[in-house]
Amino acid sequence: MPINVSVDDHQPNGTSNGTETANGGAVNNGFVLEDLNGKRTTTSKGAEHHHGPHHGHDHHYHLHHHHIREKPGHDYTEDVITTHGVQPHHKTTYAETMIHMLKGNIGTGCFAMGDAFKNGGLVLATVLTLFIGFVCVHCQHILLNCAKKVHNDQQNKGRPPDFAETVGLCFEQGPPRFQRWAKPMKMAVNIFICVTQLGFCCIYFVFISSNFKQIFDRYDMVLDVHYHMALLLIPIILTSIITKLKFLSYCSMLANVCMFLGVGITFYYASIDLPPLTERNFVADWNKLPLLFGTAVFAFEGIALVLPLQNEMKNPHEFRKTFGVLNIGMVFIILLFTAFGFIGYLQWGEDVAGSMTLNLPENEILAESVKVMISSGVLLGFALQFFVAIIIMWPSVECRLNITKHKTLSEMGFRVVMVLVTFVIAECVPNLSLFISLIGALCSTALALVFPPIIELIVAYTDPKQRPGRWMVAKNVVILVLALIGFFTGSYESLSNIVKQWL
Repeated sequence: MPINVSVDDHQPNGTSNGTETANGGAVNNGFVLEDLNGKRTTTSKGAEHHHGPHHGHDHHYHLHHHHIREKPGHDYTEDVITTHGVQPHHKTTYAETMIHMLKGNIGTGCFAMGDAFKNGGLVLATVLTLFIGFVCVHCQHILLNCAKKVHNDQQNKGRPPDFAETVGLCFEQGPPRFQRWAKPMKMAVNIFICVTQLGFCCIYFVFISSNFKQIFDRYDMVLDVHYHMALLLIPIILTSIITKLKFLSYCSMLANVCMFLGVGITFYYASIDLPPLTERNFVADWNKLPLLFGTAVFAFEGIALVLPLQNEMKNPHEFRKTFGVLNIGMVFIILLFTAFGFIGYLQWGEDVAGSMTLNLPENEILAESVKVMISSGVLLGFALQFFVAIIIMWPSVECRLNITKHKTLSEMGFRVVMVLVTFVIAECVPNLSLFISLIGALCSTALALVFPPIIELIVAYTDPKQRPGRWMVAKNVVILVLALIGFFTGSYESLSNIVKQWL
């Protein structure tokens, strides 16, 4: 989920680097250098610069000078910060964007698809997974269309809006009775993104500790999974307080290598000596379907990824066309996840775990190396998932507490506190499969399936002279109804099963 980050690289004289856009906003190769207090001066060359404090209370996350000057000759203000890496900035080609799309979507959700199929059965889970996947892609297209329209309707066109800004603008430019909801809806999207990202971090705690426990148990170093989570605190805190982009980039690169190798080897083990199809349920119990829904939406929820990826392309229209990056990439991901879940459930049946890595043989070096690789990849990726929540939360916290001194130290303390919050939640809910289903149903559903149809309806009713077609209204109502059913039933079923484990 790439995130637009405002970067101010202030010079000693109070100016900031950047080129001037047509609307007067300074842009540094895709990042907006925000006008912190609305004041500008013009240099002798006629270029406008922004004046302002080194870190203003403008509710944007600013990367300080000490964060970015790490490598001689490389301008880190031009880097693109995403949850799948810190990418050296340049306008990306079709192939490069496709790689970023795959890296941003293939993660822990892929390894949970076997458990999803256990909750649906071979036939029903296949149908529902494909259906949910393609509905998610359709909703991503809705977001792209709405973002394009509201951006074109703006009088002063700055950078293209992100997910939350698109939702806010749709309401702001929509029918008068909905305009007052613009700010709350934008805030709601950011809240769901933060909760989702912190939920991912909680899942990472459980995922890593469960895999490491199996490895340590094999060598007679038996510890409860809760102790493994506690041992993870130190490396996770150390990676989470990293603010230097160079080191986050290194972590991301290693995480990507570990993850892709792990996916390939896990798929190899899952496909060895498969039993007959008749040994598995074709249709599971209906009361388990909400768990399937939550896990599938968790795996496919990459909607906040699409706008930044499109905006960073040399030819943005290649992202959304029929055979563009979005359609081709997501079709591959949907088929991969469906095949992964089908093969995983067929291989291990009712014993398939919340992560298929936990089903790998415990007495083979290759299988153990997969667990180490994937766990290490997830551990290294924790900081980037965590960073997404921090860049949304910290500016508001800093402004509300009116922090004017020791800002870096205060931010470090805030990061440590939030890591401890995710740790405590993970300790309370150590069941990986139920946790994934809960986050998917509770948070991912809202982002992937609820907000897009709402904003499409809002945009459709903006012009009182033109009414939307019945098909478009019916389609969005059906998506909303199904999403809300999955939201409530998936959350209830996950929470009730978690409570049963406590009692």
